[in-house]
Amino acid sequence: MFAITIREPGDPDVLEWSEVADPRPGPGEVLLDVAASAVNRADLLQRQGHYPPPPGASETIGLECSGTIAELGEGVTGWNVGDEVCALLAGGGYAEKAVVPAGQLLPVPAELDLITAAGLPEVACTVWANVVMHAKLAEDEVLLVHGGAGGIGTHAIQVGKALGAYVVVTAGSEDRLDRCRQLGADLAINYKEKDFVEVVKKEFGGADVILDNMGASYLGRNVDALRQDGRLVIIGMQGGVNGELNVGALLGKRASVFAAGLRFRPLDQKAAIVADVRERLWPLVSEGLVKPVIGQVVPMAEASTAHRALEEGSVFGKILLAAKS
Repeated sequence: MFAITIREPGDPDVLEWSEVADPRPGPGEVLLDVAASAVNRADLLQRQGHYPPPPGASETIGLECSGTIAELGEGVTGWNVGDEVCALLAGGGYAEKAVVPAGQLLPVPAELDLITAAGLPEVACTVWANVVMHAKLAEDEVLLVHGGAGGIGTHAIQVGKALGAYVVVTAGSEDRLDRCRQLGADLAINYKEKDFVEVVKKEFGGADVILDNMGASYLGRNVDALRQDGRLVIIGMQGGVNGELNVGALLGKRASVFAAGLRFRPLDQKAAIVADVRERLWPLVSEGLVKPVIGQVVPMAEASTAHRALEEGSVFGKILLAAKS
C-alpha cells in the first residue's frame, strides 16, 4: 500500500507518498480500506518531530479516517466486512489501509457520504468528551469556544446549539466570524480587535464552559471570563505550555480547570467516549443538527499542500485527504 511518510522532521515538504508494508489487524482490531483522512493540528506537530505517537501505535500520521472494513481481527463482533465506517485513531490515517481497535469504530451517519465522514471522529470525540461528558454543558449555559473557525470550533458551535446553550466564539477575521454566526454562534468576537473577557462578561456575565485551544497564553484571561462554578477545558497548546494560574480566582468562583487529549488515553477510555458519541451525538448528526464543516478536500498524496493550508489558516472547517482520486 501507499502511505504518507516523514522523510525527516521539518516543514510540509518532508511529507512523501511512499510504498510501505500493509498493516494487519490483531485481536480486537479491524483493517480498513481507507477512503479519506483529515488534517488536525496534532499532525503538524508530529511532522515537526514534537508529537510522537503512543507506544505501539502506527508511526504514520493521521488521527481519524473513514473507509470500508476489509478484514476482522480475532474476537471482533458487531461489525462485518464491507461495512462503511469512520474511526478514531492513535495514528495511521494518512494511508490506503489502516488498523483500528474495534471500540473506536463508528458507523457512517445517515445522509453522510463516506469521504465527508472522515472529518467527524476526532472533532466529535474531542468536543463530546470534554464539553459534554466532562464539563457537562447544560441548556441555557454559556459556552465560549476559542478558534471557532477551525474543525473543533465549527463542530463545537453546532453541538452547543443542539444542546440548547448560548455559544460565543473567537476568531481573527470578520469573514470567519460571519461564517461562525451562520453555524449558530450567538456572539462572535474578533480577538484582534476586542478583549473577549470584557465582551463575554458584559453580554452574559461570563461563560459557564470554555473550550480552549490556546493553553498558557489564555489561561489567566479564561479564568477571569468564567462564571461561578465555571469549567475551563484546555485541549491545545497553540499559545504555549507554561502559564500563571490564579488559584484565588478559582476558589472564589468554585471553578475548575481540566486539560486532556484523546490520543494517549487508554483503549477502554477511548471506547467509552466513542460509545457515548454513537449513542447521544450520532442521532443529532443523522438529523442534520450537527454537520461536518469541510473547507477543502485534497488528494492524500498531496498532504503537504493540506498542511500548508492549515498552518496558514486559510481554510474554514476541516481539511480532508482523499485516499483515491
